[in-house]
Amino acid sequence: MDVLRVLLVTMGRITTFKSYQIVLLLAAAMAVVAFYYFGSENQNFSSTTKRIKETQASHNTNREDADLSLDIRPGHAESRMGAKEDWEEKPIGIKQFHALMMFTKVDKSLNLQNKFQVAMRSLAKHGRFLEDEMLVLHFVSDAGSQKLGEMMLHGLLLEASFQYQVVFHNVDSLTEKLFPIVEAMQKHFSAGSGAYYSDAIFFLSVAMHRIMPAALTRIIQLDLDLKFRSNIRDLFQEFNHFPPKAVIGIAREMQPVYRHTFWQYRKENPKARVGDPPPEGLPGFNSGVMLLNLDAMRRSTLYNQLLEPERVAQLAEKYHFRGHLGDQDFFTMIGMEHEELFYPLACGWNRQLCTWWRDHGYGDVFQLYYHCDGPVHIYHGNCNSPIPDD
Repeated sequence: MDVLRVLLVTMGRITTFKSYQIVLLLAAAMAVVAFYYFGSENQNFSSTTKRIKETQASHNTNREDADLSLDIRPGHAESRMGAKEDWEEKPIGIKQFHALMMFTKVDKSLNLQNKFQVAMRSLAKHGRFLEDEMLVLHFVSDAGSQKLGEMMLHGLLLEASFQYQVVFHNVDSLTEKLFPIVEAMQKHFSAGSGAYYSDAIFFLSVAMHRIMPAALTRIIQLDLDLKFRSNIRDLFQEFNHFPPKAVIGIAREMQPVYRHTFWQYRKENPKARVGDPPPEGLPGFNSGVMLLNLDAMRRSTLYNQLLEPERVAQLAEKYHFRGHLGDQDFFTMIGMEHEELFYPLACGWNRQLCTWWRDHGYGDVFQLYYHCDGPVHIYHGNCNSPIPDD
């Protein structure tokens, strides 16, 4: 080998150097030999370079030949919290799909962190978009949770085959915008007595059309305790099935919770469908998965009238309604009066797993609400219910 010849020639000339020069020369020559023959894990420079290239090629294959020159993963410039977000300026030639999650107090809860990991990993695993499409993930967050989320998302979405962008919205800023809109309805749909400023965020979906930019016309709002079994892009296609007057797509509640909540109205109106199980009844809604047609919400005179404090109070009095589940209580109540505003999602898009009401007085009718035919696209582990591993 050339290195050995260099070493022999070098040793043949050692008589022309002083002793200390000889030592230095021999040390340098042996270092070169060691590098080529005894490198890390007995690999020389050429084989190590080859392994790096193979690893990079494998990574590119996992991302389905994505353009790695465009870094759109969180933790970079695409992940930020600010007044004017880059996502408002749609990239030329890219179609955006928007989804939003509440992401507050996650930094203080291992339970929420575990749920978030399940949701994001399953979304990345099953998500498929076209080359000219991008999923924009919105997170309503506090500062501590945002910092944690940015670190977690990089790993959780590493194997995503699609382009995505991450946007964090400051929870205090959104709450400030929401509070004047929903203050009047909080006393009807909140757990505590009176109106709480911090509680306003649980009504985000109700007024989303008023706080998001006009350019944003559709968004899907998702709970954190979900597990995807299908492509989230298919869920966006459900917008195309909305009837003319519908503004929101939402699945029915799969427990008799509203059979219980409307007990007084049902007693006074025994022939009413309110609170009865599907398919003929009106069991109410579950807000774990919601398709919000913001453009339709803005244009609907009826929907915006129903947000007025007087109308909320009138309906609450009519139905003797007192809930504690925020936005889904509001949607359930107005849905009893105006079914046309809602597009019922198939139960498989929000397969709720909670069985609390089965063991609390409604075991005889529970399966009438809980039964779900068809494929399961999204599991919803509400009330901390375990989600199947499949």
